[in-house]
Amino acid sequence: MMHPDYPAAATFLGQTVTVVIDRPCRSRHPEHGFTYPINYGYVPGVPAPDGDDLDAYVLFITEPLVTFTGICIAVIHRLNDNDDKLVLVPPGQTATDAQIRAQTWFQEQFFESNLLR
Repeated sequence: MMHPDYPAAATFLGQTVTVVIDRPCRSRHPEHGFTYPINYGYVPGVPAPDGDDLDAYVLFITEPLVTFTGICIAVIHRLNDNDDKLVLVPPGQTATDAQIRAQTWFQEQFFESNLLR
């Protein structure tokens, strides 16, 4: 049973998830101008608390993607924002907390969060 303080996104932990990549690796953010160092996308049809589809970071894939199917190894649960993020890796891979924090820092540096595993 899921801990009552865990967000709904935590139900994806350990699951195979397919995401649409709307911010491919090395693309520029349309408003803020920064470059995405990793692939970033969303789970179509799965609403997040912010009203958009649930977002996801894809680690360890260095070429730009259109879609990705991988394993959810963590959820970044933001404490000062209502926009949780899934952390996905290719099947058979894993990442340490430090690797997750390092690869998502470009965006997560602006938020306080817990890493749910």
